[in-house]
Amino acid sequence: MRGSRVVGAGHHQPTKVLTNEDLATVVETSDEWIRSRVGIQERRIAGPAEPLDLMAAEAAAEALRRAGVAAEAVDLVVVATCTAVDRSPNIAARVARRLGLPSPATIDVNVACSGFTHALALADGAVRLGSATNAVVIGVERLSDFTDWTDRTTCVLIGDGAGAVVLTAAEQPEISPVVWGSYPHLGDAVVIEVDRPFTQAGQTVYRWATTTLPDIARSICAAAGITPEDLGGIVLHQANLRIIEPVAQRIGATKAVIARDVTTSGNTSAASIPIALSKLLERGELEPGAPVLLLGFGGGLSYAGQIIRCPQP
Repeated sequence: MRGSRVVGAGHHQPTKVLTNEDLATVVETSDEWIRSRVGIQERRIAGPAEPLDLMAAEAAAEALRRAGVAAEAVDLVVVATCTAVDRSPNIAARVARRLGLPSPATIDVNVACSGFTHALALADGAVRLGSATNAVVIGVERLSDFTDWTDRTTCVLIGDGAGAVVLTAAEQPEISPVVWGSYPHLGDAVVIEVDRPFTQAGQTVYRWATTTLPDIARSICAAAGITPEDLGGIVLHQANLRIIEPVAQRIGATKAVIARDVTTSGNTSAASIPIALSKLLERGELEPGAPVLLLGFGGGLSYAGQIIRCPQP
């Protein structure tokens, strides 16, 4: 056994910005109504020339550049997404082709909004066991393709984009064991189906998240051998500012920088955590070596989380 560590992160978002004022011309809503309920101001929406694999490859290329890892050294690509349309080749294989990777293992993971932290755990395990040395883990979504733009309860939430991190082998683990699970009896609270666009039982998800996630977060810290007071950063799935802020407060992480990227990116499902993490690193808001909590939750209802050590900028 050996460890793995995050050595770089990157993100890519579409060029089109959709503001709350723009949405107010499409459905009965307003900037005040959206901000007061979910904290979102604007989001990015992908166009026809921005497919999933392109956005994912752009985020991965940026992460590799920042990590100083050559593309030809990558031997594992794990992509988390719930909005892929085609069955084969999967998005990870398409990303590998775009990046010119010689012969990596390519895996797609679909656990909806908690997909990235699930994917990170799988890649970490592969590196720890010696099955991979350099891994790229990506979260990417085009939720706009599965949105009912006449439903103001859901269309105001979503955004598109991609985020990625690079893992390499390390003598000492800098990623903690994952804490994960699900609540299958609440599995229909968030749904995307062939003949049914994105729908959710918003109040059910809100009550579950605000009451359950603080205990899960404390369990993740315990698994990493730290206390919440030790945290330097908290990156929750960027679903709703009214979930993110109360949960972060109840954890008791008094020194942590809290990611609030949902305000300008919307809910990007599996892409939200790596996008938010990449931006915090880009702005220099996290101390190198500081423990950072990553915690995804959503469709399933599933959750997964771990502590990573912040990489050098």
